[in-house]
Amino acid sequence: MYVLKSIEEIFAPWQSAYSDSKYLPTIVTALHLIGMLVGGGLAIAADRATLRISHEQPGERERHLGELNEIHRPVLMAMALLFLTGVLMVTSDVATFLNSPVLWIKLGLVTLLVLNGVVLERTETSLRRGDEKSSWRKLRVAAMCSIGLWILTLVAGTVLVNAA
Repeated sequence: MYVLKSIEEIFAPWQSAYSDSKYLPTIVTALHLIGMLVGGGLAIAADRATLRISHEQPGERERHLGELNEIHRPVLMAMALLFLTGVLMVTSDVATFLNSPVLWIKLGLVTLLVLNGVVLERTETSLRRGDEKSSWRKLRVAAMCSIGLWILTLVAGTVLVNAA
């Protein structure tokens, strides 16, 4: 309880500014949604392409792996925006959010999303190197998990906002 009070005191100026402003909550929420749209949208589009191309010719697979490699940077940038705006939203009402089990579920889903992203990236790298141990099947499973995790994270965020 002391730790929660200390955190609340640290962020009291931000909480006051956030709750007293008409614009700050709108800007932070809009940026969070933009991060979800861009990051999730690019990732899901790439995942869909992965699911469609798995049975194509080797030349098409190589081209696709190159495209996947180019997607990582903008998705990571969008996830950084999601993280920053998420922290801003949580610190706008520390007691409410830190005591919400939905926040912890969402953070667990985000953690799984990041870990799945690591699996995707490592599998893609192995496939680009011609490593037969990393199969297209593994990449397809990771792509399916990615789609599901992006959707579940969005649902958890929606529940969190409505429960707060």
